[in-house]
Amino acid sequence: MAARGHTGPILPGGTLGILGGGQLGSMFAAAAKRMGYRVEAISDVADCPAAIHCDRLHVGSFTDAALLARVAADCDAVTFEFENVPVEAGRALAAAVPVRPDPEVLHTTQDRAREKAFLSAHGFACAPFRIVDAHAGLKQAVAEIGLPAVLKTAAFGYDGKGQVKLLAAGDVDAAWARCGAGPDGSRRLVLEGFVDFDCEISVVAARGVDGTVAAFPPKRNDHAHHILDVSSVPARLPDGVLAEATTVATRILETLGVVGVACVEFFVSRDGRVLVNEIAPRTHNSGHLTIEACETSQFEQQVRAVCGLPLGSTRLRSPAAMANLLGDCWTAGDPDWAAALGVPGVRLHLYGKREARPGRKMGHLTALAATVEEAVERVTTARRLACRG
Repeated sequence: MAARGHTGPILPGGTLGILGGGQLGSMFAAAAKRMGYRVEAISDVADCPAAIHCDRLHVGSFTDAALLARVAADCDAVTFEFENVPVEAGRALAAAVPVRPDPEVLHTTQDRAREKAFLSAHGFACAPFRIVDAHAGLKQAVAEIGLPAVLKTAAFGYDGKGQVKLLAAGDVDAAWARCGAGPDGSRRLVLEGFVDFDCEISVVAARGVDGTVAAFPPKRNDHAHHILDVSSVPARLPDGVLAEATTVATRILETLGVVGVACVEFFVSRDGRVLVNEIAPRTHNSGHLTIEACETSQFEQQVRAVCGLPLGSTRLRSPAAMANLLGDCWTAGDPDWAAALGVPGVRLHLYGKREARPGRKMGHLTALAATVEEAVERVTTARRLACRG
């Protein structure tokens, strides 16, 4: 079936599809519904966050051709809310309905080896790397890159999953085994030189159908146990560093041909260099604070971009900070939300997940304040009170 096109924007009243049913899909659906759209999602589980806000949830395999055909018949455009869906699902949908970003963007960014090759080919600065497909190849890569280094699986890695740090030559065998690669070299890996960075930042940006790019202010990201812990804006870095990160993110969206929202994560080295770490072809955890802090949230911006509408203003209304709420917060029982919401300027977002597990993202808190330092203090205090210390 040939893809049906749109000669103009997809206006409210249209139907948007989402590949994935997680919290990013739920927040996209909430923004789209507020703007007057119908939303349908595809999820491999019925009890998912997106079900809360979607008009219809299609439960089944992302490789089910009949299910994909039903979604394509219902929708005016489709987007995705996480990378770990088969690119073939996006390609099948794209044969019948616009998929934004294009599935080929997903193909490039869902695999670290392809992503690194893209960055290198187009001259975007990143940590030195080698693609590894055999145990002997890892030893050679270590000899070329040097130590310390980080070994990562090429696919299906996020929140620190599928990666291990190598500090000494004796770590090579254990790292190879830990990343799941068998002795026959059945799994492709990426070895990256370790960056002695000052901080990590991210730029969430949108690119419209007409090629216009609108970037949100860069966020400073602090991690705990490889999972994003607190994001804050302004990022408290020199203007030149922030401008470079925004320019590079814009160029990456343009080079990839993104239509939609994407996030580019960066390392800022101690000598001020800005190095691309990863690209997420979707809305991002660090962009959650845009809901309260910016004139347009990242989720409304995603709706606008996917539908071919003018992009909204990304102007920062107030300094802000976001703190993730992981399942660990439920260890001592239900969190004390009343105590958290007693902190001035704090807002609570829960994702509707029924089971709280350690390390699982259950929600987030956002705080606004007169300064970013005060916002960070407020949001971390609120989380501490909620999680009972």
